[in-house]
Amino acid sequence: MLNPNLDDIQLHPEEYERFSRHLILPEVGLEGQKRLKAASVLCIGTGGLGSPLLLYLAAAGIGRIGIVDFDIVDKSNLQRQVIHGTSWVGKPKIESAKNRIHEINPFCQVDLYETRLSSENALDIIEPYDVVVDGTDNFPTRYLVNDACVLLNKPNVYGSIFRFEGQATVFNYEDGPNYRDLYPEPPPPGMVPSCAEGGVLGILPGIIGVIQATETVKIIVGKGRTLSGRLLLYNSLDMTFRELKLRPNPVRPVIEELIDYEQFCGIPQAKAAEEAEKSAVPEMSVKELKALLDAKGDQVLLLDVRNPHEWEIAQIPGAVLVPLPDIEKGEGVDKVKSLLNGHELVVHCRSGVRSAKALGILKESGITGTNVAGGILAWSEEIDPSVPQY
Repeated sequence: MLNPNLDDIQLHPEEYERFSRHLILPEVGLEGQKRLKAASVLCIGTGGLGSPLLLYLAAAGIGRIGIVDFDIVDKSNLQRQVIHGTSWVGKPKIESAKNRIHEINPFCQVDLYETRLSSENALDIIEPYDVVVDGTDNFPTRYLVNDACVLLNKPNVYGSIFRFEGQATVFNYEDGPNYRDLYPEPPPPGMVPSCAEGGVLGILPGIIGVIQATETVKIIVGKGRTLSGRLLLYNSLDMTFRELKLRPNPVRPVIEELIDYEQFCGIPQAKAAEEAEKSAVPEMSVKELKALLDAKGDQVLLLDVRNPHEWEIAQIPGAVLVPLPDIEKGEGVDKVKSLLNGHELVVHCRSGVRSAKALGILKESGITGTNVAGGILAWSEEIDPSVPQY
C-alpha cells in the first residue's frame, strides 16, 4: 500500500461529481479518491494493453500518468488499440493517448516520453512514479522493466497477450515474486511469435488491460487482494480463468544493475543468423519478379510458403501454396519436387524471412531457387496496390 501525504490533496468541485460513484464506495471514499489523485503511474507502451488501461486509469482519477512510447498509430492498430482513432493514423501514439486522456479526465497530468525504454534511461524515467504498468510485447523490454522496478522498489503490474490467451499478475510488490521468478531465462528468439506474426483477438487486450488497471487502482487505494504471487491465465475462446501460484525463487540471481537486454535475449545473434540465412540464397526484388513473370511466366514456379489462412487474404497471381510447416516436415519438399518439373523456382512469403528459410531447407534436398525480397507486402506496395496488406 502506498502512503502519500494527503493533507494537501484537494478535489476540485467538479471532481466530486465526476468521481461520485467512487466516493460512495466505502472501500474508496474521499480518502481513496485523494490517493488516486496523489498517485503517479507510468505506463510502458500505448498499444493493445496500454490503450484500455490508460483509459480506465484516467477515468479512475489518477493524478499523474506517464507514457513511454516511440511508435506512430497504424491502421492495423485500430482493431485493438482503442485509445487511438482513425484521425490519428500516422501520428505519435503518445500524443494520441494524451489527447484522449484529457478528454476523459482534464485534471490528469500527462507526462510524455517519446523514446525507446533502454538501460540508459529506464531508471531516470521510472524513478518518479509510484506504480509501473508493463504494456509491452517483447522480452527484452519486459526484463528491463522488471529489473528497473526491482532496483527502484516499484510495483510492476504485468500483462501479456497472444492470439486468444492472456496473462496478468503483479510483480515486485510486498515481497512478492518478480518477472524472473516466472521466466528465469528468456525463450529462444522467434519461439514466441509477436501479435504481428501470430495475430490477436482485438478484444483480448481489453480484458487483460482492464485487469492491469484494476490491480493498479487496488495497489494505490490499498484495498483488496492483488495478484501478487498469483498468475491469472485467461482463455477467451473457452471463456475460462485459471490461476497459478508464483513464489520468489530463493536462489535467483541478485539484480544489481541493468544490462544489455537485447544481448541477454539473444536478439543480435538471432538477427545475424537470419541475415546469414537470407544471404545464403539468391534474392530478387518484386520488380524483377514482375519482369520475370511477364517474360516467361510459364517457365516459373512461384512458390508461396505462407499459411493457408494468409493465402486466403492475399495472393500473387500464379503462385502455388506449399506452407513452410509442410516443407519443414518433409512432405512439402516432395511436393515442390513434383511441381518443379524443370521450372525456375522463385519463393515468397509475407516479408521474405520464411521464404529464405524454406529455400535453405530445399537446398539441403538439392533444390535451388530465388527468394523474393519483401514478399507479398512489397508486391502490394510496389506492383499491385489492390493486393491487401495485413
